[in-house]
Amino acid sequence: MSKRIVIVGAGVIGLCTAYYALEKGHRVTVLERGGPDHDCCSLGNAGMVVPSHFMPLAAPGMVALGLRMMFHPESPFSIHPRLSLDLLRWGWAFYRAANAAHVARSAPLLRDLGLASRRGYEDLAEALGGGFELVQNGLLMLCKTQHVLDEEAALVKKAHELGIPAEVLSPEEVARLNPAMRMDVAGAVYFPQDGHLTPPRLMAALMRAVEERGVEFCWSTEVTGWRASEGRIEAVRTTQGEVSADEYVVACGAWSPHVLRDLPLRLPMQSGKGYSVTLPTPRQLPTICSILTEARVAVTPMGAALRFAGTMEITGLDQSINRQRVNGIFKSIPQYFPEFRQEDFQDLPAWSGLRPCSPDGLPYIGRFRRYANLSVAAGHAMIGVSLAPITGKLMAEILSGEPSSIPIDALTPDRYA
Repeated sequence: MSKRIVIVGAGVIGLCTAYYALEKGHRVTVLERGGPDHDCCSLGNAGMVVPSHFMPLAAPGMVALGLRMMFHPESPFSIHPRLSLDLLRWGWAFYRAANAAHVARSAPLLRDLGLASRRGYEDLAEALGGGFELVQNGLLMLCKTQHVLDEEAALVKKAHELGIPAEVLSPEEVARLNPAMRMDVAGAVYFPQDGHLTPPRLMAALMRAVEERGVEFCWSTEVTGWRASEGRIEAVRTTQGEVSADEYVVACGAWSPHVLRDLPLRLPMQSGKGYSVTLPTPRQLPTICSILTEARVAVTPMGAALRFAGTMEITGLDQSINRQRVNGIFKSIPQYFPEFRQEDFQDLPAWSGLRPCSPDGLPYIGRFRRYANLSVAAGHAMIGVSLAPITGKLMAEILSGEPSSIPIDALTPDRYA
Protein backbone atom coordinates (compact mmCIF):
# COMPACT_ATOMS: atom_id res chain seq x y z
CA MET A 1 0.00 0.00 0.00
CA SER A 2 1.37 3.38 -1.02
CA LYS A 3 1.86 5.84 1.83
CA ARG A 4 2.55 9.52 2.08
CA ILE A 5 5.88 9.83 3.91
CA VAL A 6 7.52 12.97 5.30
CA ILE A 7 11.27 12.81 5.91
CA VAL A 8 12.83 15.60 7.96
CA GLY A 9 16.40 16.15 6.82
CA ALA A 10 18.07 16.09 3.40
CA GLY A 11 21.43 14.66 4.42
CA VAL A 12 22.71 11.34 3.14
CA ILE A 13 20.51 9.32 5.56
CA GLY A 14 17.38 11.26 4.60
CA LEU A 15 18.09 10.98 0.87
CA CYS A 16 18.80 7.23 1.07
CA THR A 17 15.58 6.74 3.03
CA ALA A 18 13.73 8.70 0.35
CA TYR A 19 15.38 6.66 -2.42
CA TYR A 20 14.38 3.27 -1.03
CA ALA A 21 10.92 4.45 0.07
CA LEU A 22 10.29 5.60 -3.52
CA GLU A 23 11.39 2.17 -4.72
CA LYS A 24 8.64 0.70 -2.51
CA GLY A 25 6.07 2.87 -4.27
CA HIS A 26 5.56 5.47 -1.55
CA ARG A 27 5.07 9.21 -2.07
CA VAL A 28 7.82 11.15 -0.33
CA THR A 29 8.22 14.73 0.86
CA VAL A 30 11.57 15.88 2.27
CA LEU A 31 11.67 18.86 4.63
CA GLU A 32 15.01 20.65 4.93
CA ARG A 33 15.76 23.77 6.97
CA GLY A 34 18.50 24.77 4.52
CA GLY A 35 18.33 25.55 0.83
CA PRO A 36 19.09 23.26 -2.14
CA ASP A 37 22.79 24.06 -1.72
CA HIS A 38 22.75 23.56 2.07
CA ASP A 39 25.86 22.38 3.86
CA CYS A 40 25.61 19.25 5.99
CA CYS A 41 27.75 16.62 7.66
CA SER A 42 27.31 14.45 4.56
CA LEU A 43 29.43 16.74 2.37
CA GLY A 44 32.75 17.38 4.11
CA ASN A 45 33.42 14.01 5.71
CA ALA A 46 36.07 11.45 4.76
CA GLY A 47 33.74 9.52 2.42
CA MET A 48 34.83 6.08 3.61
CA VAL A 49 32.80 2.87 3.23
CA VAL A 50 34.14 0.80 6.10
CA PRO A 51 32.77 -2.64 7.06
CA SER A 52 36.00 -2.83 9.10
CA HIS A 53 34.49 -0.37 11.62
CA PHE A 54 32.71 -3.06 13.62
CA MET A 55 33.82 -1.67 17.00
CA PRO A 56 31.23 0.72 18.48
CA LEU A 57 32.46 4.11 19.66
CA ALA A 58 31.64 3.02 23.22
CA ALA A 59 34.35 0.41 23.74
CA PRO A 60 36.78 -0.54 26.55
CA GLY A 61 39.54 2.00 26.97
CA MET A 62 37.72 4.85 25.20
CA VAL A 63 36.89 6.70 28.42
CA ALA A 64 40.51 6.61 29.62
CA LEU A 65 41.78 7.59 26.15
CA GLY A 66 39.37 10.50 26.02
CA LEU A 67 40.43 11.75 29.43
CA ARG A 68 44.11 11.66 28.40
CA MET A 69 43.42 13.61 25.22
CA MET A 70 40.78 16.13 26.19
CA PHE A 71 43.02 18.69 27.88
CA HIS A 72 45.55 18.94 25.03
CA PRO A 73 44.52 21.86 22.75
CA GLU A 74 45.59 20.09 19.52
CA SER A 75 44.52 16.55 20.39
CA PRO A 76 41.99 14.66 18.24
CA PHE A 77 39.43 14.56 21.07
CA SER A 78 37.93 17.09 23.46
CA ILE A 79 34.79 17.82 25.45
CA HIS A 80 33.79 21.44 25.91
CA PRO A 81 32.83 21.70 29.61
CA ARG A 82 29.37 23.19 30.02
CA LEU A 83 26.46 23.02 32.45
CA SER A 84 24.29 20.53 30.62
CA LEU A 85 22.19 17.78 32.18
CA ASP A 86 21.93 16.13 28.76
CA LEU A 87 25.73 16.00 28.47
CA LEU A 88 26.08 14.51 31.96
CA ARG A 89 23.46 11.86 31.23
CA TRP A 90 25.07 11.07 27.88
CA GLY A 91 28.51 10.76 29.49
CA TRP A 92 27.23 8.40 32.18
CA ALA A 93 25.44 6.24 29.58
CA PHE A 94 28.62 6.17 27.45
CA TYR A 95 30.66 5.09 30.47
CA ARG A 96 28.22 2.27 31.21
CA ALA A 97 28.24 1.06 27.58
CA ALA A 98 32.04 1.08 27.13
CA ASN A 99 32.62 -2.55 28.07
CA ALA A 100 33.58 -5.82 26.44
CA ALA A 101 30.09 -7.33 26.65
CA HIS A 102 28.64 -4.40 24.69
CA VAL A 103 31.32 -4.75 22.02
CA ALA A 104 30.67 -8.50 21.75
CA ARG A 105 26.95 -7.86 21.21
CA SER A 106 27.40 -4.94 18.83
CA ALA A 107 30.25 -6.06 16.57
CA PRO A 108 28.29 -8.71 14.59
CA LEU A 109 25.46 -6.23 14.00
CA LEU A 110 27.81 -3.46 12.85
CA ARG A 111 29.54 -6.00 10.59
CA ASP A 112 26.23 -7.00 9.02
CA LEU A 113 25.18 -3.38 8.54
CA GLY A 114 28.56 -2.47 7.05
CA LEU A 115 28.67 -5.34 4.56
CA ALA A 116 25.04 -4.78 3.52
CA SER A 117 25.74 -1.09 3.00
CA ARG A 118 28.82 -1.93 0.92
CA ARG A 119 26.60 -4.04 -1.36
CA GLY A 120 24.11 -1.18 -1.38
CA TYR A 121 26.73 1.21 -2.71
CA GLU A 122 27.61 -1.26 -5.46
CA ASP A 123 23.93 -1.33 -6.47
CA LEU A 124 23.64 2.45 -6.26
CA ALA A 125 26.76 2.93 -8.40
CA GLU A 126 25.16 0.76 -11.08
CA ALA A 127 21.71 2.36 -10.80
CA LEU A 128 23.01 5.95 -10.69
CA GLY A 129 25.61 5.56 -13.38
CA GLY A 130 28.63 5.44 -11.05
CA GLY A 131 28.65 9.20 -10.58
CA PHE A 132 30.10 9.33 -7.09
CA GLU A 133 33.57 7.80 -7.68
CA LEU A 134 33.13 4.62 -5.63
CA VAL A 135 36.52 2.94 -5.22
CA GLN A 136 36.71 -0.46 -3.52
CA ASN A 137 40.38 -1.19 -2.98
CA GLY A 138 40.55 -1.26 0.81
CA LEU A 139 41.67 0.82 3.76
CA LEU A 140 45.06 1.13 5.44
CA MET A 141 45.30 1.76 9.18
CA LEU A 142 48.74 3.40 9.12
CA CYS A 143 50.66 3.09 12.39
CA LYS A 144 53.57 5.33 13.25
CA THR A 145 54.79 3.25 16.19
CA GLN A 146 55.26 -0.47 16.74
CA HIS A 147 53.24 -0.28 19.95
CA VAL A 148 50.14 1.00 18.16
CA LEU A 149 50.69 -1.44 15.29
CA ASP A 150 50.64 -4.26 17.83
CA GLU A 151 47.38 -2.89 19.27
CA GLU A 152 45.81 -2.69 15.82
CA ALA A 153 47.09 -6.18 15.00
CA ALA A 154 45.08 -7.49 17.95
CA LEU A 155 41.93 -6.32 16.15
CA VAL A 156 42.82 -8.49 13.16
CA LYS A 157 41.95 -11.61 15.15
CA LYS A 158 38.55 -10.14 16.03
CA ALA A 159 38.01 -9.22 12.38
CA HIS A 160 38.78 -12.78 11.30
CA GLU A 161 36.35 -14.13 13.92
CA LEU A 162 33.68 -11.97 12.30
CA GLY A 163 34.62 -13.09 8.79
CA ILE A 164 36.16 -9.74 7.82
CA PRO A 165 39.43 -10.05 5.86
CA ALA A 166 42.35 -8.16 7.40
CA GLU A 167 46.13 -8.47 7.44
CA VAL A 168 49.12 -6.84 9.08
CA LEU A 169 51.58 -5.29 6.62
CA SER A 170 55.24 -4.35 7.00
CA PRO A 171 56.43 -0.92 5.80
CA GLU A 172 57.68 -2.55 2.58
CA GLU A 173 54.31 -4.20 1.94
CA VAL A 174 52.52 -0.91 2.62
CA ALA A 175 54.76 0.83 0.09
CA ARG A 176 54.01 -1.80 -2.57
CA LEU A 177 50.27 -1.44 -1.97
CA ASN A 178 50.32 2.36 -2.06
CA PRO A 179 53.32 3.17 -4.30
CA ALA A 180 52.35 6.78 -5.08
CA MET A 181 53.03 7.86 -1.48
CA ARG A 182 56.25 8.09 0.49
CA MET A 183 55.38 6.99 4.03
CA ASP A 184 57.20 6.86 7.33
CA VAL A 185 55.32 4.18 9.30
CA ALA A 186 56.00 1.08 11.38
CA GLY A 187 53.42 -0.80 9.34
CA ALA A 188 49.68 -0.97 8.79
CA VAL A 189 46.60 -3.13 9.04
CA TYR A 190 44.91 -3.58 5.68
CA PHE A 191 41.15 -4.14 5.30
CA PRO A 192 40.59 -5.11 1.63
CA GLN A 193 36.78 -4.93 1.72
CA ASP A 194 36.71 -1.23 2.58
CA GLY A 195 36.62 1.63 0.11
CA HIS A 196 35.81 5.28 -0.41
CA LEU A 197 33.75 7.71 -2.48
CA THR A 198 33.40 11.45 -3.06
CA PRO A 199 30.64 12.77 -0.75
CA PRO A 200 29.54 15.87 -2.75
CA ARG A 201 29.17 13.72 -5.87
CA LEU A 202 27.20 11.12 -3.90
CA MET A 203 24.82 13.76 -2.55
CA ALA A 204 24.33 15.27 -6.02
CA ALA A 205 23.65 11.84 -7.54
CA LEU A 206 21.13 10.93 -4.84
CA MET A 207 19.41 14.32 -5.18
CA ARG A 208 19.00 13.87 -8.93
CA ALA A 209 17.76 10.31 -8.51
CA VAL A 210 15.03 11.10 -5.99
CA GLU A 211 13.95 14.22 -7.86
CA GLU A 212 13.59 12.22 -11.06
CA ARG A 213 11.47 9.68 -9.16
CA GLY A 214 9.09 12.35 -7.90
CA VAL A 215 10.19 13.35 -4.38
CA GLU A 216 8.88 16.73 -3.24
CA PHE A 217 11.49 18.95 -1.55
CA CYS A 218 10.44 21.71 0.84
CA TRP A 219 13.55 23.84 1.22
CA SER A 220 14.11 26.49 3.92
CA THR A 221 11.48 24.70 5.97
CA GLU A 222 12.31 24.32 9.65
CA VAL A 223 10.35 22.11 12.03
CA THR A 224 8.79 24.11 14.88
CA GLY A 225 6.68 21.41 16.53
CA TRP A 226 4.28 18.50 16.13
CA ARG A 227 0.55 17.87 16.34
CA ALA A 228 -0.20 14.50 17.90
CA SER A 229 -3.29 12.66 19.10
CA GLU A 230 -3.98 9.17 20.49
CA GLY A 231 -0.53 7.77 19.84
CA ARG A 232 -0.09 9.10 16.31
CA ILE A 233 1.46 12.15 14.71
CA GLU A 234 -1.20 14.09 12.81
CA ALA A 235 1.06 16.79 11.37
CA VAL A 236 4.49 18.34 11.62
CA ARG A 237 4.49 22.09 12.20
CA THR A 238 7.02 24.07 10.18
CA THR A 239 7.95 27.64 9.35
CA GLN A 240 5.98 27.13 6.12
CA GLY A 241 2.87 25.72 7.79
CA GLU A 242 1.69 22.25 8.77
CA VAL A 243 2.50 19.17 6.68
CA SER A 244 0.46 15.98 7.08
CA ALA A 245 1.42 12.44 6.11
CA ASP A 246 0.90 8.78 6.95
CA GLU A 247 4.45 8.32 8.24
CA TYR A 248 7.15 10.66 9.57
CA VAL A 249 10.90 10.02 9.66
CA VAL A 250 13.37 12.24 11.54
CA ALA A 251 16.78 12.04 9.85
CA CYS A 252 18.40 15.27 11.02
CA GLY A 253 21.67 13.92 12.35
CA ALA A 254 22.86 15.83 15.40
CA TRP A 255 19.77 18.07 15.25
CA SER A 256 17.34 15.16 15.65
CA PRO A 257 16.77 15.58 19.43
CA HIS A 258 16.18 19.30 18.85
CA VAL A 259 13.57 18.55 16.17
CA LEU A 260 11.80 16.15 18.58
CA ARG A 261 12.06 18.51 21.57
CA ASP A 262 8.29 19.19 21.87
CA LEU A 263 7.44 15.48 22.13
CA PRO A 264 7.77 13.42 25.34
CA LEU A 265 10.60 11.34 23.89
CA ARG A 266 14.17 10.73 25.02
CA LEU A 267 16.85 10.40 22.35
CA PRO A 268 20.27 10.89 23.98
CA MET A 269 22.75 12.33 21.51
CA GLN A 270 25.76 14.61 21.49
CA SER A 271 27.39 16.39 18.58
CA GLY A 272 30.93 15.29 17.76
CA LYS A 273 32.43 18.08 15.71
CA GLY A 274 34.91 17.08 13.03
CA TYR A 275 36.99 19.06 10.55
CA SER A 276 38.27 18.47 7.06
CA VAL A 277 40.54 20.21 4.57
CA THR A 278 40.83 19.27 0.92
CA LEU A 279 44.01 19.76 -1.10
CA PRO A 280 43.05 20.35 -4.76
CA THR A 281 46.59 19.64 -6.03
CA PRO A 282 48.43 17.50 -3.45
CA ARG A 283 52.15 16.80 -3.62
CA GLN A 284 51.33 13.09 -3.79
CA LEU A 285 48.03 11.28 -4.36
CA PRO A 286 47.41 7.85 -2.87
CA THR A 287 45.30 5.27 -4.63
CA ILE A 288 43.86 3.90 -1.39
CA CYS A 289 42.27 5.61 1.60
CA SER A 290 43.93 5.43 5.00
CA ILE A 291 43.66 6.42 8.64
CA LEU A 292 46.63 7.88 10.51
CA THR A 293 45.96 5.77 13.55
CA GLU A 294 47.68 7.63 16.37
CA ALA A 295 46.51 11.01 15.04
CA ARG A 296 42.94 9.84 14.30
CA VAL A 297 43.09 11.48 10.87
CA ALA A 298 41.38 10.04 7.79
CA VAL A 299 43.02 10.48 4.37
CA THR A 300 40.89 10.03 1.25
CA PRO A 301 41.71 10.55 -2.44
CA MET A 302 38.76 12.18 -4.21
CA GLY A 303 39.44 12.38 -7.91
CA ALA A 304 42.57 14.52 -8.26
CA ALA A 305 42.11 16.02 -4.77
CA LEU A 306 43.08 14.70 -1.35
CA ARG A 307 40.98 15.17 1.78
CA PHE A 308 42.20 15.02 5.39
CA ALA A 309 39.53 14.74 8.10
CA GLY A 310 39.64 14.30 11.84
CA THR A 311 38.97 15.33 15.46
CA MET A 312 36.02 14.64 17.73
CA GLU A 313 34.89 17.66 19.74
CA ILE A 314 31.84 17.18 21.94
CA THR A 315 30.60 20.75 21.62
CA GLY A 316 26.84 20.94 21.33
CA LEU A 317 25.33 22.39 18.16
CA ASP A 318 28.36 24.57 17.46
CA GLN A 319 30.08 24.52 14.06
CA SER A 320 32.65 27.23 14.74
CA ILE A 321 36.22 26.48 13.67
CA ASN A 322 38.74 25.80 16.41
CA ARG A 323 42.05 26.58 14.71
CA GLN A 324 44.09 24.67 17.30
CA ARG A 325 42.27 21.44 16.49
CA VAL A 326 42.72 22.05 12.77
CA ASN A 327 46.42 22.76 13.31
CA GLY A 328 46.65 19.44 15.12
CA ILE A 329 45.53 17.72 11.91
CA PHE A 330 48.06 19.67 9.85
CA LYS A 331 50.94 18.83 12.19
CA SER A 332 50.21 15.11 12.11
CA ILE A 333 50.28 14.70 8.31
CA PRO A 334 54.07 15.13 7.67
CA GLN A 335 54.78 12.60 10.43
CA TYR A 336 53.29 9.88 8.22
CA PHE A 337 53.74 11.47 4.77
CA PRO A 338 57.14 13.27 4.83
CA GLU A 339 56.65 14.88 1.41
CA PHE A 340 53.89 17.10 2.80
CA ARG A 341 54.45 20.34 4.69
CA GLN A 342 52.22 22.22 7.13
CA GLU A 343 52.36 25.24 4.84
CA ASP A 344 50.58 23.21 2.14
CA PHE A 345 47.38 23.78 4.13
CA GLN A 346 47.77 27.39 5.27
CA ASP A 347 45.47 29.04 2.74
CA LEU A 348 42.87 26.30 2.56
CA PRO A 349 39.46 26.76 4.19
CA ALA A 350 38.62 24.31 6.93
CA TRP A 351 35.19 22.69 6.93
CA SER A 352 33.39 21.59 10.09
CA GLY A 353 30.48 19.22 10.59
CA LEU A 354 28.61 17.69 13.51
CA ARG A 355 28.52 13.92 13.86
CA PRO A 356 25.49 12.60 15.77
CA CYS A 357 26.79 10.38 18.58
CA SER A 358 24.59 8.10 20.65
CA PRO A 359 25.91 6.99 24.08
CA ASP A 360 26.44 3.36 23.03
CA GLY A 361 27.95 4.11 19.61
CA LEU A 362 25.04 2.53 17.72
CA PRO A 363 22.62 4.39 15.46
CA TYR A 364 18.94 4.87 16.20
CA ILE A 365 16.88 3.17 13.49
CA GLY A 366 13.17 2.43 13.84
CA ARG A 367 9.83 3.52 15.23
CA PHE A 368 9.07 5.06 18.61
CA ARG A 369 6.63 3.05 20.71
CA ARG A 370 4.78 6.17 21.83
CA TYR A 371 3.83 7.20 18.27
CA ALA A 372 2.90 4.47 15.80
CA ASN A 373 3.86 6.51 12.72
CA LEU A 374 7.01 8.31 13.92
CA SER A 375 10.49 6.91 13.20
CA VAL A 376 14.07 8.08 13.47
CA ALA A 377 17.22 7.32 11.48
CA ALA A 378 20.13 9.12 13.13
CA GLY A 379 23.06 8.73 15.52
CA HIS A 380 25.58 7.12 13.15
CA ALA A 381 28.58 9.05 14.53
CA MET A 382 31.57 8.70 12.13
CA ILE A 383 29.98 6.10 9.83
CA GLY A 384 26.88 7.87 8.56
CA VAL A 385 27.99 7.81 4.93
CA SER A 386 29.22 4.25 5.31
CA LEU A 387 25.85 3.01 6.64
CA ALA A 388 23.54 5.25 4.60
CA PRO A 389 22.29 2.71 2.02
CA ILE A 390 21.42 0.00 4.54
CA THR A 391 19.81 2.58 6.84
CA GLY A 392 17.64 3.79 3.97
CA LYS A 393 16.72 0.24 3.02
CA LEU A 394 15.83 -0.73 6.59
CA MET A 395 13.70 2.38 7.02
CA ALA A 396 11.85 1.64 3.77
CA GLU A 397 11.11 -1.87 5.03
CA ILE A 398 9.83 -0.53 8.35
CA LEU A 399 7.64 2.08 6.65
CA SER A 400 6.21 -0.60 4.36
CA GLY A 401 5.31 -2.90 7.24
CA GLU A 402 7.84 -5.52 6.13
CA PRO A 403 10.22 -7.53 8.33
CA SER A 404 13.65 -5.95 8.42
CA SER A 405 16.32 -7.69 6.36
CA ILE A 406 18.71 -7.38 9.33
CA PRO A 407 17.51 -7.77 12.95
CA ILE A 408 17.75 -4.29 14.48
CA ASP A 409 16.17 -4.62 17.93
CA ALA A 410 19.40 -3.25 19.42
CA LEU A 411 18.95 -0.05 17.41
CA THR A 412 15.50 0.88 18.74
CA PRO A 413 15.19 4.60 19.52
CA ASP A 414 13.41 3.64 22.76
CA ARG A 415 16.44 1.93 24.31
CA TYR A 416 17.02 4.92 26.61
CA ALA A 417 13.35 5.68 27.19
